[in-house]
Amino acid sequence: MRLRHPDGSVVHLSYGTNVHPAESVDGLLAQLTRFAEPVRRALDVPRLGLGLWLPAEAAGPLAADPRELDRLRTALDRAGLEVVTLNAFPYAGFHAPVVKQAVYHPDWTERGRLGYTLDCARVLAALLPDDAERGSISTLPLAWRDPWDDARQSAARKQLDELAEGLAALGDRTGRTVRVALEPEPGCVVETAADAVDRLAGVDTDHLGVCLDLCHLATEFEDPAGSAAALGAAGLPVVKTQLSAAVHADDPRDPATREALGRFAEDRFLHQVRELGAGGTAPRDDLPEALAGDAPLPGDGPWRVHFHVPLHARPDAPLRSTTDVLVEGMRALVGGAHPLVDHLEVETYTWGVLPAGQRPTDDAALVAGLAAELAWSRDRLVELGLEAL
Repeated sequence: MRLRHPDGSVVHLSYGTNVHPAESVDGLLAQLTRFAEPVRRALDVPRLGLGLWLPAEAAGPLAADPRELDRLRTALDRAGLEVVTLNAFPYAGFHAPVVKQAVYHPDWTERGRLGYTLDCARVLAALLPDDAERGSISTLPLAWRDPWDDARQSAARKQLDELAEGLAALGDRTGRTVRVALEPEPGCVVETAADAVDRLAGVDTDHLGVCLDLCHLATEFEDPAGSAAALGAAGLPVVKTQLSAAVHADDPRDPATREALGRFAEDRFLHQVRELGAGGTAPRDDLPEALAGDAPLPGDGPWRVHFHVPLHARPDAPLRSTTDVLVEGMRALVGGAHPLVDHLEVETYTWGVLPAGQRPTDDAALVAGLAAELAWSRDRLVELGLEAL
């Protein structure tokens, strides 16, 4: 969907298709008919934006074969769908039975990550609507934090410089601007906005910047306005924002709260936990570890859990979601005189691993849930003064 900001600029709102387990070009085409077009119809909009997850198995053939690319572009157009942003964080296997830390490989020290991202950029440049100002691609925040040293930082930086050169050459060749956004995430080399300022200082900001995932930001107990201000002061653009919410537990010692949290512990994805205390946050890398690992968190302060929950629906009490932080983030990023970012992606990829009773049981229920999230997001943006187009 598109919305017009009071300053006249267009803000794009999409949903992230990494919720769907498609890895090939044929799989991408099938998900358009099975999910994306029905979501558009449920919203009764003429055109719906997709934050297309492009796994490596699909990115390579699309970048190399104009016929495959034309198949995808034609299918998108026929279904009333458009793409201005890609998710190139997961390389492959995002819906394997166990993903956990595998999602961070290959990282930005490895040549495979660079080649894959440039393939994605070539595809996006060809998919962009004629009237879109630019395209965006979100990627991982360099790597998982361990192991990391000066040599790996130097290798990653060299590859980011090559990436910027490749994006500049792509723009010269096609006339389309594509920017890549590194996405801070708990447990990674770049966890927070402050880490982004430190680790990304001096990058080519015409082509590289930051993707603010508002679930990740909330999990770290970051202030959205402060984070946006810090990035702006450092000259790092917010290229893309993922509209997402984390799980919040006010009293992790409470038995009912612990039981509710336990229902979010699952085998596929990593669910980092942060406990807020007087001296900052205490971290654990996964929810089972925080609840009952070798060194469980004490529960002296509130917890935030990196589990993307539906934006329009609250978790069962006594838990709640961080939609208050999400709304604050939307206000800070697009509620001012001019938007700081114009690509917004609803990214709830965890529908299939929600606790029993909260997850959709068929395609129709998932379509309804995705449409409800997008409608909720659109309504919040309209409350900030934007106009739905």
